[in-house]
Amino acid sequence: MDEARERIPLGNRRLFGTGDLDEARERVARVFCPHRLELTGEVSRLAARFHSAQLGGVRINYLDYGTDVRIEPGELESFFLVQIPLAGRSLIRCGGQEIVSTPLLASLPSPSEHLDMRWEAGCPQLIVKFDRTAVEGALEQMLGERLDRPLVFDLGLDMTAGWARAWRAMTDLIIGEAEHGDGLAVQPLAIAHLENAMLSSLLTMQPSNYRARLDAPRPPAVPKVVRRAMEFIDGHAHQPLTTDDVARAVAVSGRSLQEGFRRHLGLTPMTYLRDVRLGRVHEELVTGDPARCTVTGVAARWGFLHQGRFAAAYRARYGQAPSHTLRGR
Repeated sequence: MDEARERIPLGNRRLFGTGDLDEARERVARVFCPHRLELTGEVSRLAARFHSAQLGGVRINYLDYGTDVRIEPGELESFFLVQIPLAGRSLIRCGGQEIVSTPLLASLPSPSEHLDMRWEAGCPQLIVKFDRTAVEGALEQMLGERLDRPLVFDLGLDMTAGWARAWRAMTDLIIGEAEHGDGLAVQPLAIAHLENAMLSSLLTMQPSNYRARLDAPRPPAVPKVVRRAMEFIDGHAHQPLTTDDVARAVAVSGRSLQEGFRRHLGLTPMTYLRDVRLGRVHEELVTGDPARCTVTGVAARWGFLHQGRFAAAYRARYGQAPSHTLRGR
């Protein structure tokens, strides 16, 4: 607990701090929804702290009450949450599921299910919020069909799984950018890339009532559809594209487009998009003025988030470091 408190995420994005229960309830409700909030621990220890930042369609929050509390929002209705305790534990009940959540087991309550929680003192939580329309829209595009029932995830999210560790790393990247405010926070391609990756990971890796349908084989898109998708990507690479955006443009499901690209090109639509954007970075560096242009700035503008991986991909394709291209070597 002490370690978690030493460095509070989103330290410069504080919304409030209070020892007043009614104020805490009202201020948290502004970001989430109206809810029941009761003290089950010592009143004197109530020290609510709430930090929050919105980047693109993702809202990252840090919330700590300082004492034992019961939180009962009922049905969240319009949003999904991933709640990651930074220390301590909390009892989470959602619909017919119940878990004890810890830093190793996050909770993912679904908005159509009744939610009731008991957070112990010393259990600050990192909370990632997604609009329900964005999550279910991404799922519909993956399936190529409308949902016939609400999406319900398994409540417990194993943070020790490899994909979940990568997901948490993306969350930490967004937190870092929100704290600085002058990096990826002002690069729409980069933020859209992160948001899409986070949603895709949740939908394809976290068990849900749609997981079997997502895993079912899909017929691949035919070559002419793949060519149309490539043309669309070529003409829109400057926009915050996702696989679903491309699939929608060529009137197929995201899964069919993925399978078509793999079968006919041996790569994914997003890998092809990355290659196109890498070419655009190269073009800018070749013609750029080293006195006014930076490799980091150009790479970020084209959606490359990790400078090390970007530099390695660039060298593999062009045989030199991007900085050498910029300097005309």
